[in-house]
Amino acid sequence: MKAKLTSRSVKTLESTPKAFEVVDTELKGFLLRVQPTGRKTFYYSYRSQDGQRKRIKIGTLGSELSLQQARDIALQHAAKVASGEDIQASKRKARSHALEAKERTLSRFIELKYKPWASANLKSGQSTISTIQYSFPDLLNSPLNKISIAYIEKWRTAKLDSGLKASTINRCVSSLRAVLTKAEQWEVIDEHPLRKLKALHVDASPKVRYLTSDEEERLLSALSARDEELKLARARGNEHRSIRGYELMPDLSHLIYPDRMTPMIILSLKTGMRRGEIYDLTWEHVNFIQKVITITGEIAKSKRTRHIPLSPIAFKTLNTWANENPSRNDRVFPADDGGRLGDIRKSWGSILKSSGIQKFRWHDMRHDFASKLVMNGVPLNTVRELCGHSDLNTTLRYAHLAPDHKSDAVALIG
Repeated sequence: MKAKLTSRSVKTLESTPKAFEVVDTELKGFLLRVQPTGRKTFYYSYRSQDGQRKRIKIGTLGSELSLQQARDIALQHAAKVASGEDIQASKRKARSHALEAKERTLSRFIELKYKPWASANLKSGQSTISTIQYSFPDLLNSPLNKISIAYIEKWRTAKLDSGLKASTINRCVSSLRAVLTKAEQWEVIDEHPLRKLKALHVDASPKVRYLTSDEEERLLSALSARDEELKLARARGNEHRSIRGYELMPDLSHLIYPDRMTPMIILSLKTGMRRGEIYDLTWEHVNFIQKVITITGEIAKSKRTRHIPLSPIAFKTLNTWANENPSRNDRVFPADDGGRLGDIRKSWGSILKSSGIQKFRWHDMRHDFASKLVMNGVPLNTVRELCGHSDLNTTLRYAHLAPDHKSDAVALIG
């Protein structure tokens, strides 16, 4: 129907079982739709330049929108239509730009673009994402181009004051920079906001942490005690289940290694393999005849294949683990669901606590391997090859551990 829309007429309109519309006779295209629920909504109807009939919602009558306000908005729409603008198309474009801007926040960029790419191309992709989410929660909803050097400088200062090491801080920032670099490469942002940010200075020759003989003995004892407790705990659990008629869990009493932690730790200590290399190691790359592990370029950080001879204890440990897992997964140390292992920090922390060893990270087992090779007179270049260092300078951090190498050199000058 057609009628002049006034405050009184609009107020007296009553709903019917079927929705109906009242077209204003004063302002062309201005109309009110009344729903069966009594809801009253204003629209502006118009023809685009290609002749299509379109309408755009103005809003619902109520505390936030009066008839006069709706009429004023309709007048603005009419002026735009008269100038040749398709207001509905403009609104869609504005909404699209708003959505695009939202998707350019750090969290949305990671979820929609970086994560799919990283999952397909990087072994450390999820680690990078987790680092950012944990370290920079306040930045997740920030637009990518609003992340500033000033913010990162302030963040770094706070972390240094809290006692966090400069090297750790640099790694966190590097993860963020890596994501922003991809955003720039994919033209999501025009310029890398942290391009001019310099890393914190870190001692190029930090103190190398390795286990003393006493610490290694305590670590192995703690692992042995843990394995026995796991077997006893399973026995107690099965006794409990048996009394109640539940299905029993697999018996562990006949096993040397009831779970993966002991063989993983021994292999790390005696081969110097990186944690990721341990996680991705498959049985096809373990040669029990030649007693050699092959780290392929696919899983090596340096992208170069290397071969690590197994020491007697490493061979015995791995052979025992293999025999105790006859229907084994492709991975040497799979997760419980058969996939790649995730976070083992809780188990590792518990083992260190029970052994009384402090300030010793999982990665320090790699330092332990390299350090003890050097201390036993193994040439640095051989150590480099065994550890898979891409640069000899990395291996040189262990040079001071070589027996008498400096004193012998000084002695040459008399």
